[in-house]
Amino acid sequence: MRRQASLVLLNILSLSRLPMAVAFIVESDAKVRAALVVLAAFSDFLDGWIARHKGLATRLGALIDPVADRAFMVTAILVCYLDGLIALPEVLLLLVRDIGTAVGFIVTRLVPKLRRVELKARMLGKVVTSLQLVTLLCVLLFPPAVRPLVALIAVLSLASVVDYTRAVLRSRRRARRASPVPRSDEHGPRGTPLPTARK
Repeated sequence: MRRQASLVLLNILSLSRLPMAVAFIVESDAKVRAALVVLAAFSDFLDGWIARHKGLATRLGALIDPVADRAFMVTAILVCYLDGLIALPEVLLLLVRDIGTAVGFIVTRLVPKLRRVELKARMLGKVVTSLQLVTLLCVLLFPPAVRPLVALIAVLSLASVVDYTRAVLRSRRRARRASPVPRSDEHGPRGTPLPTARK
């Protein structure tokens, strides 16, 4: 029961980034928005740290955490665009990895051979997420640093998409090797049952 309560609290911590995203929309003060970015980053770090060090990592948590994280990030970036703080090309470059990851997730769910593949966060993706947060802070507090950061994020995002795709394909190959193979004494060359002596 105690573990279940801890898991619920951990998921609530992850989902707290959703009301933060709403607050980012409603609040127009740059410093308050910057504080929300820092708070969202801290909550992301905290729930990940607790899950790893307390043995509370679950498949549901592994789904909720990145969804809440992406919801805040994408919302904040789009709000900054609508407020005229960043240009459309910069928005697209900032979201390259998110678009690629979303497409990859949809593909793995639609293609039967990929449904058994376990999707995990990759180091390059974490680096891109950290840089996105830094870029958001610069959009709000130090605009001159935005363009160089966006260029760096674009390059790392493309590398992250490639790395993510390779990881999915490797995981699929491992899953295929781990699947049971029909024994030769029970099946023919194409996996069809051999005739028995029983009549």
